[in-house]
Amino acid sequence: MEEKKLDVKSIIGFVLIFGILVFMFYQNQPTPEELEAQKAEQARVEAAAKAAEETKNDPAPIKQAQAIDLNDSTAVANYKSAVGAFGFTQASEGTTKLENAVLYLEVSNKGGQIVEARMKNFVTFDSVPVYLVKEGNANFALNFSTSDNRVLNTADLFFEPTLSKNGDNQVLSMKAKVADNQFLEYRYEMKPDEYLLGFTVRSQGLNGVINSGKPITLEWDMKGIRHNKSVQYENRYTRLTYNHDDGNISKLSESSDLDEETEVDVKWLSYRQHFFSSILATDIHFETAQMSSKNLVEDESRETRFTKEYSTTAPLQLQGGELSQNMHWYYGPTDVKVLDDYKELGLADSIPFGWGIFGWINRYVFTPFYGFLSSFLPFGIAIIVMTIIVRLVLSPVTYKSYLSQAKMKVLKPEITEINEKYKDNAMKKQQETMKLYNKAGVSPMSGCVPALLQLPIFYALFMFFPTSFALRQKPFLWAEDLSSYDVIFNLPFTIPFYGDHVSLFPILASVAIFFYMMMTTGQSMQMQQQPGMPNMKFIMYLSPIMMLFFFNNYASGLSLYYFISNLITIFIMLAIKNYILDEDKIHAQIQENKKKPKKENRFQRKMREMMEQAEEQKKTGKR
Repeated sequence: MEEKKLDVKSIIGFVLIFGILVFMFYQNQPTPEELEAQKAEQARVEAAAKAAEETKNDPAPIKQAQAIDLNDSTAVANYKSAVGAFGFTQASEGTTKLENAVLYLEVSNKGGQIVEARMKNFVTFDSVPVYLVKEGNANFALNFSTSDNRVLNTADLFFEPTLSKNGDNQVLSMKAKVADNQFLEYRYEMKPDEYLLGFTVRSQGLNGVINSGKPITLEWDMKGIRHNKSVQYENRYTRLTYNHDDGNISKLSESSDLDEETEVDVKWLSYRQHFFSSILATDIHFETAQMSSKNLVEDESRETRFTKEYSTTAPLQLQGGELSQNMHWYYGPTDVKVLDDYKELGLADSIPFGWGIFGWINRYVFTPFYGFLSSFLPFGIAIIVMTIIVRLVLSPVTYKSYLSQAKMKVLKPEITEINEKYKDNAMKKQQETMKLYNKAGVSPMSGCVPALLQLPIFYALFMFFPTSFALRQKPFLWAEDLSSYDVIFNLPFTIPFYGDHVSLFPILASVAIFFYMMMTTGQSMQMQQQPGMPNMKFIMYLSPIMMLFFFNNYASGLSLYYFISNLITIFIMLAIKNYILDEDKIHAQIQENKKKPKKENRFQRKMREMMEQAEEQKKTGKR
């Protein structure tokens, strides 16, 4: 009540302050001349603010080659002087296009690298084509020394393109030449209808040009372009993942401002951008690779353009003074159905299915099961059907949990009697309660075991919905995208930890979990609170509130699952209570159990002896 009074006072205060400000503005209206001057100043300030905002949202641009005016003979001469023998290559601006039914690429003559990578069948949340590389957000280059002591970077070199065919495959050869038969080559090979490209880096006749005494370093930098409605939610699943050290899969932090790592025997590197990935895989593993991931997201801003900045450097080995490295580029969806086509590279391991047994359940149970259901059912209905089946499979666990609650309810009068009898002796009260449980054949922890058994399912589904590509941009009811949050109302302000919108599915899930908690913790709340035990009433109210706040920005498919799951669980528990369990029979069984002699196991005997010793010490201390 006091909080409400304070809120009312605050509102009245803000209204009064606002009224005073309006009155002051009215009394001090500017003249027309002053208005013109203010408009000019405002335009200047807005331009400066816009520039500052662009700088904030586009931090530290990826290192790019310096532009050269090819019409300026002096600039061309300076370029050829700087690159030495590689000045043999004809300097010309331009790009070469590679495309198939799913992927569009542009490869630049300057640097010989991919400067645009666009998905042809996918768009972002605001209907813009999905780009993984665009407008200088990425750079791929080799850094090496020459025999005449120059340090060159291939991003600064011009390459000559040659486009040809290898069967149905498109082959693009980019050569930085020292002579007609001496060159450094990037060779791209694109297959029809595939996101994976063959990529070879090799040299010919450069054993006397490249200084083999100094390392050749591969450099790959990229800033992840924003694709999703919530940049913070997208950023949570945007990570640098890599395969190293004989098949181990590791990740850099998804949340720290900067994370760096150096690993050995690196097979592939994935710059994941939630639902899309840029992956570089190599047939000859990198002996070492130094990687970093920098977080670029500060808050939930609609103006934020990039999520993370990735960087990798790895030395390449010369063979007989020449370079030969067979690699692969993957620009495409982070979709297990697509990545599983490249099993020999193991690219599907870059998907965040979850840790250990949880990830196994997600990848080999829920992902294919949902894929099967969604192949003939609408995507939202498929979630509901999957939820029903999961809850039915877990119904025996629910039965065990409710049976434990029913037994505790039957014992409640006797437990109350013990609490009253030994209300001034907590140790004795606990001893007698344990004796009662032992005689009746009831374990107060038996209700916790079913909940623990459900944890792997809970966590696997928690990872499934946010990372399932099958849910991306699939609508259901009022939700436009089951892989993102649903919106029924946009707020004119932002609530910390909640957001600037109201999602309905988390509200429904919170209401359902509240009633579920009422059913499962109702008996615990009626019983006298035991010392050191959690306040069940507090937990009952806290859980729905946490659900409401935490899931407001999560995938609506996940909230839909929890809503339906809790509804089904409530119905199952009502059916068990009203049609399956008979409390009179349970009471009779408990009374029969109490008549039977009970043999203590080692743990029970040890606990009893410890309590008795503690009780004896307590009595001795009082004397």
